[in-house]
Amino acid sequence: ELRHQASPWQRNLGYPLAMLGLLALTGISVLIVCFHVLELLLDDAAMPRGMQDASLGQVSFSIFGSFGAALQVVLIFYLMVSSVVGFYSSPLFTHLLPERQDTPLTKIIGNCVSLLVLSSALPVFSRTLGITRFDLLGDFGRFNWLGNFYLIFLYNMGFAGLTTLCLVKKVSWAVQAELIRALGEDR
Repeated sequence: ELRHQASPWQRNLGYPLAMLGLLALTGISVLIVCFHVLELLLDDAAMPRGMQDASLGQVSFSIFGSFGAALQVVLIFYLMVSSVVGFYSSPLFTHLLPERQDTPLTKIIGNCVSLLVLSSALPVFSRTLGITRFDLLGDFGRFNWLGNFYLIFLYNMGFAGLTTLCLVKKVSWAVQAELIRALGEDR
């Protein structure tokens, strides 16, 4: 209903630009994770362990300087939003979605706990994927499993593979459906 009420500018320019932005952010995050996998294979320093006396402002956390740091921030926010959307889209947790003016207190508490767990896992998640090396002022690099090469390698490969698979599936199915509709084969 909201799509039908949207203005032509919004339908013809806004939605495609938003889709291209999401596609670009997903592609960039997969490329960074693939680059991190190569770093893992070539250099032991790419493991997401804690920083050794790296003072803030003295060491650059990105190879691309300020642009890279801004890109890392945007990607971390993108991962945060996509994690929340994915969490509430999963079949196990769709019943946890709040309802307008009809949400019981137990559901509100469940949402608060879920969002707290997701936000607490975000620094470790982004660090494990190699999106950032910054500790976010908590020494998350002290976890013993962050030194396990095979676990980190499989985690990165799984993220890159599954994200690419979802991206290809969504884009190719949408293009295929549009082509079928445009050619009139849907009847």
